Amino acid sequence: MPCKRCFCSRKSHILAQSAYCIRSHILIPSLSITVGDALWVGDSEVARYLKTGITEDATAEADTQVRATVEVIIADIKARGDDAMRDWSAKFDNWNPADFRLSDADIESAYAELAPQVIEDIRFAQAQVRNFAQIQRDALKDVEVETLPGVVLGHRNIPVNSVGCYVPGGKYPLVASAHMSVVTAKVAGVKRIVSVAPPYQGKPNPAIVVAMHMAGADEIYCVGGVQAVAAMALGTETIASVDMIVGPGNAYVAEAKRQLFGKIGIDLLAGPTETLVIADDTVDGELCAADLLGQAEHGPNSPAVLLTNSETLARETMAEIERQLTILSTAPIAAKAWADYGQVIVADSYEEMVEIADQIASEHVQVMTRDPDYFLEHMTNYGALFLGERTNVSYGDKVIGTNHTLPTRGNARFTGGLWVGKFIKTCTYQRVLTDAASAMVGEYCSRLCAIEGFAGHKEQADIRVRRYAKEEAV
Repeated sequence: MPCKRCFCSRKSHILAQSAYCIRSHILIPSLSITVGDALWVGDSEVARYLKTGITEDATAEADTQVRATVEVIIADIKARGDDAMRDWSAKFDNWNPADFRLSDADIESAYAELAPQVIEDIRFAQAQVRNFAQIQRDALKDVEVETLPGVVLGHRNIPVNSVGCYVPGGKYPLVASAHMSVVTAKVAGVKRIVSVAPPYQGKPNPAIVVAMHMAGADEIYCVGGVQAVAAMALGTETIASVDMIVGPGNAYVAEAKRQLFGKIGIDLLAGPTETLVIADDTVDGELCAADLLGQAEHGPNSPAVLLTNSETLARETMAEIERQLTILSTAPIAAKAWADYGQVIVADSYEEMVEIADQIASEHVQVMTRDPDYFLEHMTNYGALFLGERTNVSYGDKVIGTNHTLPTRGNARFTGGLWVGKFIKTCTYQRVLTDAASAMVGEYCSRLCAIEGFAGHKEQADIRVRRYAKEEAV
């Protein structure tokens, strides 16, 4: 039964009853999927929806508008530099300071605003991130080996020279994003780390400023949005350009990174937060609902999906979500996300759940089953796994030590999240130590160049064969 939308006929491709693909890259179903529709692998029914979200077509117009707006802002920053950055900051954030860069006095003032416990909590979280990042850094080894007599090949792991770290802070002051980006870049050995965050309630958020400073940022600016990303990428009179930009943000920030990629490197394109809860009857609806709503509160377009082999748990969770929404302080946002982007999928087995989860390729995957390690062993597409009911996505978001900047929109099919290795360039080198080695490699190279018709390449090899072997290459 091939898919009518993309005409895929692979047996592993998950299909809806109507024979349209599940559009896993944006974590919402296709137009014709409704409650009760079945999911198929090949000709076999594997699961069904008890709740669906809005259609992918409903997001297309919004994406087009975001793209156009970002193009205008980037062009303006490129043309007018600081003046444009100031104008856009005033328009979007009502923020027009004398200097966007925070002084030492500004940073000291931020420390003074925080309770000692807040500073200690930030210090603890950063220690966990730093410790795991250092373990990862230590796993990256330089290599040098003699692969043939007289031929030495190697690689070095070289940090990027300068990085811009974007820390979201308009809706919520995402202090943890400073740990995840600045601390990790520092462990990698980046020489210049620029960190930016938008104003929060009319001023720099003191907790974000302190987190940036404690993490090791060399320059701290209070500016956000597309204008901040463009300024770091293109450079202005105030902010010198960087080589790479990392960190999460809203749809506009993600689109700015996409458009500027190539001018600068990026970590990944982080869209709206996504969570997938995989659960069976060993847990209850209260826990599942809390884990779904805990991520849905990120924004009204944050997908939250329950995948279970227990219809009883599925229905219990849906009822529990409605109850928790009556008491959750962020309910206006979480309720919108659940209504528009929430899904409940019932499967029959762990195997089917793995198939569906790998198609979804969610940013966060919370596994609460009898055997959570089954999913660790068999799943291949996810940003981060949270195994067992004792942990949860919030731990990863804030404090446990793994990085929270993760792939969304199905990008987990081909990339992992931000980690110390993202700031490292693995660069190769070679040496040829003897005349005999150069002549031997040159003879092979000459013939291979001739096959491809590259005369100049061939002569590079031939001249060395003539010099070091004292004979003409064929």
